[in-house]
Amino acid sequence: QNPKEINLKFLWQYPEFVEWKNKAKKDRTKVSATEIETTSEQTPEESIEYGYQQMRQDLAQQLLVQVKDASPDFFEKLVVELLVKMGYGGSLKDAGEVLGRTGDEGVDGVIKEDRLGLDTIYIQAKRWANASVGQPNIQQFVGALQEKRANKGVFITTSHFSKHAQESVGKIGSNIVLIDGDQLAELMIDYNIGVSEVTSYEIKKIDYDYFAED
Repeated sequence: QNPKEINLKFLWQYPEFVEWKNKAKKDRTKVSATEIETTSEQTPEESIEYGYQQMRQDLAQQLLVQVKDASPDFFEKLVVELLVKMGYGGSLKDAGEVLGRTGDEGVDGVIKEDRLGLDTIYIQAKRWANASVGQPNIQQFVGALQEKRANKGVFITTSHFSKHAQESVGKIGSNIVLIDGDQLAELMIDYNIGVSEVTSYEIKKIDYDYFAED
């Protein structure tokens, strides 16, 4: 017919289009019914756990966006603060020291492994959006550690590590831990870095020992 415009009003005159629309509607109804059925089969505790995990995933994604938008200086300080919260070195004042982003052979920070400072952990922090950390980056970090006569390091990035980068860590003598963006966000939630508690719930059950009579 060579119409001037093809829109929904025009398409509704064809039986094939009507049949396709009705089928799509039925498919959506089936999916919704399945979701409702799955939800109804969960116990209240399971529903709470499911909801909590969903909220935690959403929070982790939001955290990662904020970290990527922050300045490099802020990111480096965040990394040191997180490691201190995890128990390395004691307080921020005497445990963590930010060394800077340039002129440091790739080492961005240093933190004491314990309160006595018997050993030191060097930190590489890369605030990248999407580019993966590759094997050359790991080798450069290892070289920096060797120049410092250190054998412990933590490489943290807001993006991810390539397969070759992960494999190379297992082949070197230095003890290096890799933390990607997803793990970083999870650790920030666990150790309350950049997050605050809104509310909490206690789940209680009957204490049958209390009601046991002799």
